[in-house]
Amino acid sequence: MSGTSADGTEGVLLLHGIARRAASLRPLERRLTCAGYVTLNLDYPARRLGLADIAELIAPTVAAFGEDVTRLHIVTHSMGALVARVLLAQRRPDNLGRVVMLGPPNGGSEIADALHRFAAYRRFFGPAGAELGTERGAAQARLFGRVDYPLGIIAGSRSLYPLASLLLPGPNDGRVTVARTRLGGMTDHIVLPAAHPTMMWNRRLAAETLHFLREGRFGCR
Repeated sequence: MSGTSADGTEGVLLLHGIARRAASLRPLERRLTCAGYVTLNLDYPARRLGLADIAELIAPTVAAFGEDVTRLHIVTHSMGALVARVLLAQRRPDNLGRVVMLGPPNGGSEIADALHRFAAYRRFFGPAGAELGTERGAAQARLFGRVDYPLGIIAGSRSLYPLASLLLPGPNDGRVTVARTRLGGMTDHIVLPAAHPTMMWNRRLAAETLHFLREGRFGCR
């Protein structure tokens, strides 16, 4: 975990994806810090716990960080978006600002559907991996809550996995289709030529993330 805070300053919570660590968001974190935000770039056991347990685990740390900033924004990559949705449904901070999701599997992923039948996938990705499929029931809908906060979503349209992309109907980033990144209640949505595993290092995505945090909308049109 890395984090800094200062009175009177806006903060950004960063949440990484399922097979990643906080280090994967370090370049984006540095960009945010240079722009004047203080950051909390959390490591969490993405492959050992389910989404609800992850949200419960990080909630006290997030709450403490939020008390030291004027507004608490959230930026996520991949499954970090689902963690953020559960966290906001259960422990939404009073000073919540804006939320940006990069390549979020909001509607699940057909890749997870295909691979979950294999024991190796289940062992490696753990409980949260089982929650990345496209089949979503009423219990998950309640877990995620509804979006009533400023939300910007950036989807990728470039894939590094041509074989995996054959399983994905329509434009995709190699892991999630553009269509399944969308979410009811979102404020803005854009598609950029970026691949799922590297999009958080993309300078254009970083610039659009900053634009949404500042303006409540994306800049490219």
